[in-house]
Amino acid sequence: MTQVLIIANLLVYILQGTNREAVVSAFGLWPPGSGDPQGQFHLWQVVTYSFLHSGQLHLLLNMLALFMFGSEIERVWGAGRFLLYFIVCVISAALMQIVVSGLAPGPPHPTVGASGGIFGLLLAYGMLFPRRMVMLLFPPIPMPAWLLVVLYGAVELFFGISGTQAGVAHFAHLGGMAGGFLLTLYWRITLRTRR
Repeated sequence: MTQVLIIANLLVYILQGTNREAVVSAFGLWPPGSGDPQGQFHLWQVVTYSFLHSGQLHLLLNMLALFMFGSEIERVWGAGRFLLYFIVCVISAALMQIVVSGLAPGPPHPTVGASGGIFGLLLAYGMLFPRRMVMLLFPPIPMPAWLLVVLYGAVELFFGISGTQAGVAHFAHLGGMAGGFLLTLYWRITLRTRR
């Protein structure tokens, strides 16, 4: 399933290259009621936005993270549970972004990228393999997975509140993590109840 998602993202990126404005207008995540002539909100966008990317680097980093974390998680959970988890994280990221974009001043902008789902996978990885050592790319510092998750979450919260890195959907990233956490918690509670 990880490979299927990567291939789907690559194919959509190629499609995006044929007519970027039309694809983003129809499938990017637009704030509801934006009234923007370039794009209107549609329900399917809470999923489709995650297959669009703003450029090659954006796509490369997301697909690298999807491969690194997704492959390990899928081996533990299986394809069906993995896909469900990823989609829930994508949708929860979209819902968080809709709330935040509704509060933000200025003209509406579409949200694109799989990052909300990726941050959900990062959380799952930290919960499944908390003591596994991972290496940051920049700077190359090894640390346990649980610490990586905590640091990334704290940085995203800081950037989101401070408005640093304009144009990055920091709260969508946090929304993906929150959705993943709630779903994982639900699975754990239902598993205990069955026992």
